[in-house]
Amino acid sequence: MKKGNAILQLVLIIIALIIINAIAHQYYSHVDLTEDQRFSLTAPTESLLADVSDPIYVRILLDGEFPAGFKRLRQSTQDILDQYRSRAPKIIYEFQNPSPKGASTEELNNIRLELSKDGIQPTTLRYGEGDALTNRQIYPYAIFSLGQKQVVVNLLEEQVMGIPEEVILNQSVSLLEYKFSNAIQKLTLQGRSNIVFTEGHGELDRQQTAVLENSLKEYYNTGRVNLDSIYQLSPDINVLIVAKPRASFNQRAKFLIDQYIMNGGSVLWLIDYLDVSVDSIGRNDIYVPPTMNLDLDDLWFNYGFRVQPNLVLDLQATQIPQVVGMAGGEPQFNMIKWPYHILALPLSQHPIAKNLDRINLFFPSTIDTIQTNAAIKKEILLQSSDYSRYQLTPVRLNFQILQQDFKAELFNKPPQPVALLVEGAFKSAYQNRVTADMEAMLRQIDTPYKEKGSMAKQIIISDGDIINNVINVKEQKIYPLGYNKWEKRTYKGNENFILNAIEYLVNSDNILAARSKEVRLRMIDRVKARNEKTKWRLINLALPLLLLLLFGLGYRSYRKYKYAKS
Repeated sequence: MKKGNAILQLVLIIIALIIINAIAHQYYSHVDLTEDQRFSLTAPTESLLADVSDPIYVRILLDGEFPAGFKRLRQSTQDILDQYRSRAPKIIYEFQNPSPKGASTEELNNIRLELSKDGIQPTTLRYGEGDALTNRQIYPYAIFSLGQKQVVVNLLEEQVMGIPEEVILNQSVSLLEYKFSNAIQKLTLQGRSNIVFTEGHGELDRQQTAVLENSLKEYYNTGRVNLDSIYQLSPDINVLIVAKPRASFNQRAKFLIDQYIMNGGSVLWLIDYLDVSVDSIGRNDIYVPPTMNLDLDDLWFNYGFRVQPNLVLDLQATQIPQVVGMAGGEPQFNMIKWPYHILALPLSQHPIAKNLDRINLFFPSTIDTIQTNAAIKKEILLQSSDYSRYQLTPVRLNFQILQQDFKAELFNKPPQPVALLVEGAFKSAYQNRVTADMEAMLRQIDTPYKEKGSMAKQIIISDGDIINNVINVKEQKIYPLGYNKWEKRTYKGNENFILNAIEYLVNSDNILAARSKEVRLRMIDRVKARNEKTKWRLINLALPLLLLLLFGLGYRSYRKYKYAKS
């Protein structure tokens, strides 16, 4: 009888464990006790997932054997997706191996060809196996699909020379939530916001902004507006981009922009204070760059910022080719650092700039903040490095500066702001100075003048060429945003920064907040680990055995005492 009861109890326990395991497999839950809350989702992501009503399929191409760092990336990807499924059960994911074992060369080539059609290119991974160094092509991508729509997510941040692989992987893990939420947001997007470029003041034309506009058109409506031909900037415009104007703005155009901001409109200012380029310096023995004379200073001053009449120089800069001699009648070139082409640092913790690589800017100026009566919040998004200086205008420019030795002690100014975010309820720049023509224009559209605005956002960057894509006329080729034609290298930070800025201006409460999430990397002290490895091996091996022995002796003594007493 007792034996039968024991067997029955054992069977019931096994059945209960199976049921509990099945329930746990269906419902993901956890308690996040980590200091950096790495296993918790941000509020915008929670809100986004609550609205997922249709099945979203996710294919992650990270199945197979990888080094420890990439196993962590794979596990972190699975952990994030499990959290997503717990909020949105219609998210279905699977891991796939794009290079399955046993596949023929032809099969592998067909798989890679299909992936390349979606812009998925392999990354070469180098890691040690014993004494040998192994090269392997991997695809660190996730493909999100909803119906006929598809978004490809690169899980691995760009590898930069000089930055350890562990740091790159940690950044990649930190950005997983933002990238996944961004993909889901794009798939489930219902309405499309409107991004409009101004024209009529010498701004960049469609060909010069083709790369950016092509990126925007996938999820936004884009267009152009001539401020001299309208009575009002429509409130349906979500972001107004003023891209490198070269002619002055009249009072009518400025009044339109002012009232657009008063009604809650967002503006992205991309401004060159001076008319200068490498080509203009090369055409002259000495070049004194003229100011653009945009006549926008009164607007900016009223909104709490201004562009200083100077040029920023930085030891952290890109290079340009210079003739260093002749050989066989042909000029010989060397790449030499050009301190006017700075590599700006995105040190801000703001989600627009956080976790971005350096951003390449050409001939930027310092952006200064000004105290105003309005409740305006200001944040520096980009700045030069600790090795900076500036030259006040008028300034004489030539390439003779490259013959000097750039000593760090000469670059002794603090970091110079070159991109600024201002947001709040701005006050109109036309208080007590609305003209009869302006009043007539407002009557045409039956709209009252607004002296104090709704909540609005503005970003100013002191380089209009940050969105100017390089065009090779001979080859009829347009290069990516951030392409440096002298170094023949693309700075991905440029495109990411601009797209983040526009996304924030469209809606500051969206999933961009997930970019602020940081998973801290706890690095092992390799020297200490090597020197103390014997001690820690003994602790790991001997301590558990010792504790088990003490428990056994204690339990034996307890039973002996208990039954002796009985």
